[in-house]
Amino acid sequence: MSAETPAVASGQFTRRRQQFRAWRGTRPFWAGLFVLLGGFPIMYFPYAHLQVGHLTLAMSTTAGAGSLIIGVLLVVLGISLWFQKHVRVFAGVAAILLALVSIPVSNFGGFILGFLFALIGGAMAVAWAPGASPQPQPPAEAAPGEGDAPQTAKLPQQGTDVFGENDLSGTSPANGANGRHSAG
Repeated sequence: MSAETPAVASGQFTRRRQQFRAWRGTRPFWAGLFVLLGGFPIMYFPYAHLQVGHLTLAMSTTAGAGSLIIGVLLVVLGISLWFQKHVRVFAGVAAILLALVSIPVSNFGGFILGFLFALIGGAMAVAWAPGASPQPQPPAEAAPGEGDAPQTAKLPQQGTDVFGENDLSGTSPANGANGRHSAG
C-alpha cells in the first residue's frame, strides 16, 4: 500500500448494502429472482445426462429446443423485471404462461421445480405495486374553535334539494320524472 492509495472507508460494505436495499425496494426484485431461477431447470433438464453407476440416463426430449427457448425467455423476463419495472404486468403474465407451457414441453416444467419458481415469480410480478413516496406533511393547523379568535363553522343550508345541482341522471323529483317512463 502506498501513500497515494486511499484507504477503504469504514462502513463501505454497509453503505453498499443499504444502496442495494434501496434499489431492490423500488422494483419487483424477488419476482424477478424467482422467474430467473425458474428458467434454469427448464433449460437444463432436457439436455442433462445423469450418471447412476455405469448407467447413463438421458432426459432429452423431442422438444429440447422448445425447452431452451422457454428457459431463455424466463431468464430474460426475470432480468427485465429488475431493470424495467414498468413491464411488470406483461412480464408476470408472460412468465405464468411460459411456466404453464413448460409442463408438457420440458419434462414437467423442469421436474416441477422450474414450473413452480416461474409461476410464483410471475404471480409476484403481477401483484407488485410501487410504493408511494412519502409526502411532506403541512404544519398542523388549529382546529375550528381553538386558538385566540373565535371561529364559526359553516353549517349546511337548510331546505335545499337532496339531489342539488349535481344530479345528472334527470330523475330527480324536481322535474317530475322520478325515473318512470324515461327509457322511451
